[in-house]
Amino acid sequence: MRVYGIDIIRGSVRSQSKRPTYALCRIVDDTIVSETEVSLFRLLRILEAEEPDILAIDSLQEVAADTKEVYLFLQSLPPGTDLICVTGGSEHRESLAQVAGRYNLSFNRFDPFAEARTSAQVALLGAGCRVVAFANSSLITVSRRRSPGKGGWSQNRYTRKIHGAVRAKGREIEMHLIEAGLQYDMKEFRAFGGSSRVIFHVNAPRSSIPIRNYRGSDVQVQITQQRLERIRFVPQTSKPGYLIAGIDPGTTMAIALLNLDGEPVHLSSSRVTSVADAIAEIMVHGRPLIIATDKKEMPGTVEKIRRSFNAVPFIPKSDILVPDKYELATGSGYRNDHERDAYAAAMVAYRHYKNKFASLSKRLPPGVSLDEVRARVVRGLSLEQALTDLQAQEIPPEDAVFEPAEEKPVPDAPRPREQDEMVRRLRMLVSELYAESQKKDEEIARVRRLLNGERSKKKERIQKDAEVVRLQGIIANQKRYLRKEERRNKGMRKQLERLKAYADLKQEEDLVPLKVLEALSRDAIRRMRSEMGAHPDDWIYLLRTDGWGMTAIRELADVAIAGIIVPEQALLSPDLVTAFREIRVPIISGEGLGIRIQGSFGACLRSSLMDRHARWREEQEQYERSKKAESIEDLFKSYRYMREREVKRGG
Repeated sequence: MRVYGIDIIRGSVRSQSKRPTYALCRIVDDTIVSETEVSLFRLLRILEAEEPDILAIDSLQEVAADTKEVYLFLQSLPPGTDLICVTGGSEHRESLAQVAGRYNLSFNRFDPFAEARTSAQVALLGAGCRVVAFANSSLITVSRRRSPGKGGWSQNRYTRKIHGAVRAKGREIEMHLIEAGLQYDMKEFRAFGGSSRVIFHVNAPRSSIPIRNYRGSDVQVQITQQRLERIRFVPQTSKPGYLIAGIDPGTTMAIALLNLDGEPVHLSSSRVTSVADAIAEIMVHGRPLIIATDKKEMPGTVEKIRRSFNAVPFIPKSDILVPDKYELATGSGYRNDHERDAYAAAMVAYRHYKNKFASLSKRLPPGVSLDEVRARVVRGLSLEQALTDLQAQEIPPEDAVFEPAEEKPVPDAPRPREQDEMVRRLRMLVSELYAESQKKDEEIARVRRLLNGERSKKKERIQKDAEVVRLQGIIANQKRYLRKEERRNKGMRKQLERLKAYADLKQEEDLVPLKVLEALSRDAIRRMRSEMGAHPDDWIYLLRTDGWGMTAIRELADVAIAGIIVPEQALLSPDLVTAFREIRVPIISGEGLGIRIQGSFGACLRSSLMDRHARWREEQEQYERSKKAESIEDLFKSYRYMREREVKRGG
C-alpha cells in the first residue's frame, strides 16, 4: 500500500508571490521510502505518475484557499488516490499531536518532514477522514482539440478529419464502457463528417471508469464528476470509539460521556428518557467501555444499560459527596444537578484508570492503537495478551498461513520423587509470593492512609485559603469605605472651619459677613450652598456678572438671601438689574463698602452697606410704584379701547 504524507514548509496557497513548498514523505508497505521537498506543481506531477493509494494531510488549508479550490485539487488527483485529512472533519477537529498520541507516536511539531511522516503513518493505521466532494456519477466529454477556423481550399477535408476523430474516439470509449459493464447514457452532437462532441453520463465513480483524461492533436477527453452541495468527511474506519459513560438515573436521566483521555464528548439530561432511548443516545457517540455511577451500589437501570453493552462496571467505594461532585464537574458546563452527578461519576472512573492508561502508553510500541489496548486491559487482559489479540485480528483468516508443527520428542514423565520435590518447591514459591503480596497490601494500605491524610490537609488548606480570600475582600471593602468617609470628614471639617470664621464675622458689630459666589450659575450657587450653607439674612459677594441666566437668578430667589454685592469695576446691565428687582433681591455695587475677601467668605462695613441698602429700598419702592402706574394706565387704555369698540358697534 502506498501512502504519501505532506506538510507545508513555506509559502501559502493564498499568496500570489510566494507559492507553497511541501515536505513529501513516501511510505510503501510500512516502509519509509523517501522524504523530499517539492512544489505544488511537482507534487501533482508525482501523484499523477505514481498514483498512491492515500495522500495524507493535516489541514485542507495547506492545499486549497477556499472550497472552490478544494474541488479543483480533488479533481486533479488520480482516480485511485484518496485525500485523507488525518485531523478529522469539519465538525470534530483534533490536532495532529492528539491523533498521533492515540497510536503512541511522537514527533517534532516544528519539523515539516516529521509532520508529513506522522500524517502518513496515522493515515496508514486508519486515522482521519476521507474527503469526498463528488457524487458516484461521472461525465465523460469528448470534444474537438482545436477549432476548424475559416480555412481555405482544404477546409472541408480538414473539418471532416477533426469531426471523424471525435466520433472515432467516442466509439472507442463506448466499447471500453461496455467491456467494463458500466451503465451509461450517451449524447452525440452530429457535425459535418462526424461529431463535434460526444457526452457520456456514467453511473460510476471516476476511479471505476477505465478511461483517463486525454489531449491529442485533434481530440480531447475530459472526465469530471458531479459536485456535491457540500464537502463530506467520511471516517476511514467505521468502528466507533470507546467511551467512559457516567449515568444518573431517575425521573430525569442524565448521561455524561468521556473518551479514554478524559475529554468530554457528550452531556445531556431528559425527563422522558427510557433505557432504550439512553442506549440509542450512547450508541450515537461510540461504544461505552466503562459505565459508572456515583453510588456505591449500581442502580438497576444503570445495570440494564451496562449489560446491553457488556461494559465494565465502575462503582466508587462510597457515595460521592456533593462538594466532591462540584469539584469534579468544574468546567463541564452542566445545567442541573443530574448532569453534574453523571459527569462526576464518569470523571471518578477516568481518574481510577488514568495512571494505568499512562503506564500503557509508555510501554506500548509505536504504531499500536492505544484505545484498543486500553479496552482489552480494562477487560482483564495483560498487555502481552492484548498485543497478541490485536496482532491476531490484524491478520485476515483467508491470508493466514497454517504450517504443520514439527514433531518434538516427548520428554520422559518425571518420577514420583521428582514430582514431590517439584510440588514442594512450588508450595514454597507460593508461600513466598503470598507473604510478598501481604507486605505489598500493607504498604498499599499505609500509602493510602498517608494519601488520605494529605488530601485532608490539602482540603483544609484550600478551605482556609478560601476563607482568607473572603476576609481579605471584606477588609478591602472596609478600607475603601474608610477612605471615602475620611475624605468626607475632611471636607466637613473644612466646611466647619469656614462656618466658624463666618460666625465670628457675624459677631462683629461694625462688619457684615459676605459669602463669595464665583459666578451667576447654578453650579456655582449649589457649590456655595454645599460649602457655606444658605440663610435668609446672608449677603452674597458676586465675583463675575457675565454669563448670567434667569435659571440661576431663580435659584438665588429660592435661597431667599438678603442681597447681592458686585465688585466696583463690574458693569451691571439694565436687564440684570431689572431681573433682580423683579425677584426683590438687592444688587448693590461694592464701591465704598470697604470689602475684604478671604477665600470663600469676606466682610464689608455695616454702616455703608445699610445706607446703600436703604437707598436701594427707596429705588425699589419707586420702581414698584411706577410699575403699578404703568399697569393702571395699561388697564385704562384697554378699557377705553373696549368702550370705543362697543360705541362703534352700537352706532
